[in-house]
Amino acid sequence: MKALILNSGLGHRMGALTSDQPKCMTEISARETILSRQLRLLAEAGVRDVVMTTGYFDQVLTSYCRGLETGLNLTFVNNPRYAETNYIYSIYCAREHLRGQELLLMHGDLVFEPSVLAEIMASPESSVKVSSTLPLPEKDFKAVIRDGWVERIGVPFFENALEAQALYHLLPADADRWLDRIAELCEAGETSCYAEEALNRLTGIGWLRPLDAGDRLCAEIDTPEDLKAVSARLAEIENRTVYLCFSTDLIHSGHIALLRRARQLGKLIVGVLGDEAVASYKRFPLVPFRERMALIQSLSMVDQVVPQRTLSYRENLEKYRPDFVVHGDDWVTGIQAPIRREVQEILAAQGGKLVEFPYAREESYADLEKRARLEAATPDFRRGRLKKLLAMKGLVTALEAHSGLTGLLVEETRVAEDGGAKQFDAMWISSLCDSTSRGKPDIELVDMTSRFRTVDEICEVTTKPIIFDGDTGGMTEHFVYTVRSLERMGVSMVIIEDKTGLKKNSLFGTEVVQTQDSIEHFSEKIAAGKRAQRTKDFMICARIESLILERGMEDALARAFAFVQAGADAIMIHSRKKDPAEIFEFAERFRRVNQAVPLVVVPTSFNAVTEEEFRARGVNVVIYANQLTRSAFPAMKRTAETILRNHRAQEADEGCMPFRDIIRLIPEE
Repeated sequence: MKALILNSGLGHRMGALTSDQPKCMTEISARETILSRQLRLLAEAGVRDVVMTTGYFDQVLTSYCRGLETGLNLTFVNNPRYAETNYIYSIYCAREHLRGQELLLMHGDLVFEPSVLAEIMASPESSVKVSSTLPLPEKDFKAVIRDGWVERIGVPFFENALEAQALYHLLPADADRWLDRIAELCEAGETSCYAEEALNRLTGIGWLRPLDAGDRLCAEIDTPEDLKAVSARLAEIENRTVYLCFSTDLIHSGHIALLRRARQLGKLIVGVLGDEAVASYKRFPLVPFRERMALIQSLSMVDQVVPQRTLSYRENLEKYRPDFVVHGDDWVTGIQAPIRREVQEILAAQGGKLVEFPYAREESYADLEKRARLEAATPDFRRGRLKKLLAMKGLVTALEAHSGLTGLLVEETRVAEDGGAKQFDAMWISSLCDSTSRGKPDIELVDMTSRFRTVDEICEVTTKPIIFDGDTGGMTEHFVYTVRSLERMGVSMVIIEDKTGLKKNSLFGTEVVQTQDSIEHFSEKIAAGKRAQRTKDFMICARIESLILERGMEDALARAFAFVQAGADAIMIHSRKKDPAEIFEFAERFRRVNQAVPLVVVPTSFNAVTEEEFRARGVNVVIYANQLTRSAFPAMKRTAETILRNHRAQEADEGCMPFRDIIRLIPEE
């Protein structure tokens, strides 16, 4: 796109301000003139070639422009008859530099907001700036509108008209047609009329769109009074603040474009969303919060970077009271819609405005996100996430998964909550559910090689951290290899229980013969596992069965402290009672001695306790250990019985999810 700036006028109405320089060199702020601001905004908008017509003080103007060092390719065209002609003749003089070009045409005394320039440049059609909110001027341009198109532009038109300014975006064919009419008029001696007279002689409508800038600044400076008003308006505009929240850790051209558009509205404050807030509704960020802050701070269009601790904007909007909040239009519906409504309510109370731009959905951006998911699924990244989440959130939740598809359910399931979203933090690969899915009893019959295949299936299609049910851990000599294998696969934690012999499910309690390991032997197993691991991220959790086996609270606590001494990274306390009292007592007494080591619970029996109640008592990991398996089998059984009972499948459809919805869970790559 090439810009044409018309600077051939005399500017006598400005009085002494134009006694030794052209009007476009008039200062409109402490650091800029009309022209220097125009050229800066053009350069920032990506324009590289500018044709400028000159007349009055030609040499002063050209020297001034070259001294600005804008980086633009400037071509100067002098109108030798500037004192006796209108700017139609200046365009005529420059016509050979303009033909076949997409043009941005403006008067040299025009001052506009960056957003006005950006919108008219982005218009897919030839367009001109108008305003539906400003009053019609008596002696300046109006545009007559018919059926959404500009029919005529000129001073004498008032009916069906809007205020207009000489800021045009012209497609090459339209620009050439206008240039042809300008040439016809000038060569016929009609050089004192406006160039819009030639525009009005183009046949028909349907080629020039009115672009409504509303009450945004786009005004000519003809008099000292105009200068005073526009300078005051500019000062107000330059003091505006714009707030934009950023959660991304992969900056692409769509983000840069959004930041630039936001900066056109005023001084840009970017709120960088904390890791916990990001992880609550989308994938865990690859780049941690502090580095994302530094990344955004390095961008030239950003004036201030601040933390945004939650998905809610309220704290920062009440603190900074921005004039505008900018966001993509992707939050109009879905999980973020309540946040949007809250922003609108706050802005309405403060007198601010929400500006939404189309969300960038280019295929290349989707490819970047796919690559990020692949990175998040790598063993080294996945393994360390559980520790990071514990440090970040204090309490994490895990849901059982026993196949690639159930892993995807854990990965993708989200619900709206408190203006944000809630999802599970991790996956629990249970020996009970792994065995059950294979139709085997839960007695460590399914060997580790088979169970590792389940881990592989889930790792291939998900990114969330994995907690592995290691049963008793087996023989100490075997357990060290289990640790190394799980660690290498990217598992975050293995939980082993302090029992020996033929393992039976804890839900049976004392109804079956179960042997608890000695403190000394189990401590050695933990220590051997810790010596075997190769990274600091992998965690070994000791599961204590004392309450299950009715050995008492003192035994449970003695084991917990001994296992921590042996190197356990976490302690799991289990109970099969519906009353959580003994779990609460254990947590309280353990926390009196040890504030650091994470506590894990599996509330299968005591399932009325909320996560916040667990958090308040010092619990750090809540595992929902078998609910997917337990809910799936009754549903499948009902479906099978329905088909048998009705001798067809129609009645079963009511309880079946459409397969297309299941397929949507499965990634294409």
